[in-house]
Amino acid sequence: MFAGIDTHKDTLAVAVIDPTGRQLAHREVPNTEPGFGDLTRLLDTHQVTRVGIEGSGNFGRAIAVHLAIEWHPGRDTVVVEVPTLMTSRERRGRAIAVHLAIEWHPGRDTVVVEVPTLMTSRERRAQPGKGKTDPVDALAIARITARETQLPPVRLAIGPAADLRALLDYRDDLIAERTALVNRVHADLTGLAPGYQAQVTNLTTRTRVRTVLALLEPDRSVRAGLCRRRLERVTAIDTEAAQLKRQIAALVEASGTTLTDEYGIGPLVAARFLAEVVDARRYPNRNTFAASNGTAPLPASSGRTVRHRFNPGGNRQLNRALYTIAITQIRADTEGRAYYDRKRAEGKSSREAIRCLKRRLSDIIYRTMRTDAEKASAFASPAGSPHASPVHRPRPTVAGGQPLAVGADDANEARLTA
Repeated sequence: MFAGIDTHKDTLAVAVIDPTGRQLAHREVPNTEPGFGDLTRLLDTHQVTRVGIEGSGNFGRAIAVHLAIEWHPGRDTVVVEVPTLMTSRERRGRAIAVHLAIEWHPGRDTVVVEVPTLMTSRERRAQPGKGKTDPVDALAIARITARETQLPPVRLAIGPAADLRALLDYRDDLIAERTALVNRVHADLTGLAPGYQAQVTNLTTRTRVRTVLALLEPDRSVRAGLCRRRLERVTAIDTEAAQLKRQIAALVEASGTTLTDEYGIGPLVAARFLAEVVDARRYPNRNTFAASNGTAPLPASSGRTVRHRFNPGGNRQLNRALYTIAITQIRADTEGRAYYDRKRAEGKSSREAIRCLKRRLSDIIYRTMRTDAEKASAFASPAGSPHASPVHRPRPTVAGGQPLAVGADDANEARLTA
């Protein structure tokens, strides 16, 4: 049997279907711990073997972590997801996803998958006359879950991965604030210090910020005072961003990742992959990983015309990180530069050659992260180790036997940070 769950801040709508797509049950439960228990009992009653959840980023996080960690002995539970654009609705289902990944009784294998909102919308439109309601969405999610089989595990960012994600998000906010302040300063300087561009072209360094402050020193007007305050805030942001970078670099080094061995991957870029991907073994192969980060081109063929087009989907933060690596390698004498030159010699435009290089880098990163994860698992769980303690229980596995990157020792932290 299959189930679909439409998540909201206060409620969860669940639909259960049989293999033919016929609805067997529907229920709405509170998005709370008691509600999670009611939902789990409903799924157990119908012997559901595959559950689809729309969104696992915010409202669904607590239950997703809960289920992925506190599985019962003898039960293999898999949590998988579909890569999708980051939207507010995408992040609503993580609590229920975590809960379902853990609270399963021994006796059957259950897979929890994430269904993207765009796919749900298309499925709903294929059933005209039903409108849009939570039960309709839940039924659409259930049918997608039954039909789509190539879905990677849900990303459960806890522990170091969650720390890196939080630090990166905070740093991104700081950089966005700095950009807005600098733009306003440039607008102010046009009237306060005409011709300032001859001395200061940009405000990327503290030296240039101090130069602008010196230009404004004689001016005691209100506008000049506000401009100085903005520049002081820019300096404070630079100091805080530098501290964050050191903190992120320390976490990346402690993770033992070998991503930084690749030319063009520094601590910040490596942290982005560690935080967003968590465990590359969630993806069955390099092609699904490429699809998740937007480097797999989309087929756009018709008749005798065979072509591919740009993929605007996937995780755009990872896509941007891959672009940064590609440009860095192209500007140096690297294997990436040689690959780029070969693609240019084949007649591809510069933009097309960069896309090819990004896909190549995606494959390299997938292979590196997968190897790192396998080595870490082998070190953490040697053959013959006891499983009496929750910390030493066997990890749940994804399709193909790859263990999930979640440990029982993270349970308390997961609940506190959900």
